[in-house]
Amino acid sequence: MRKKAGFAALVIAVVMSSCFTQEHIVGKGASGSDATSKKQWFILWGLVPLNNVDSKALASGATNYTIKTEESFVDGIIGMFTGILTIAPRTVTVTK
Repeated sequence: MRKKAGFAALVIAVVMSSCFTQEHIVGKGASGSDATSKKQWFILWGLVPLNNVDSKALASGATNYTIKTEESFVDGIIGMFTGILTIAPRTVTVTK
C-alpha cells in the first residue's frame, strides 16, 4: 500500500508542476533569431537570487530585443533534484 501511495504522490507532483514564461519587449522587439541564454539560480523556493543575469548585457548594446524568462521542463527536472536544497533554476533568453 505504501508503494502505491508513494507512486501516486510522485505522479501528482509531476502532473501538478508547471512551466511559466514571461516575455518583455524592449524597443521594437527582436527582428532576428540571434539568441543568448543564461541560467538564473534562486534559493529558498525562488525568494533569494544566487546570481544576477543582466539582460541588458546579454543584448550586447542592441536597442531592440526581446527578453524571455522561463521555467522550462528541463528547469523543472533540475529543480526536482535541487529542490531538496530549495534551489530552483530559471532560464533568461535575449533575442536580438
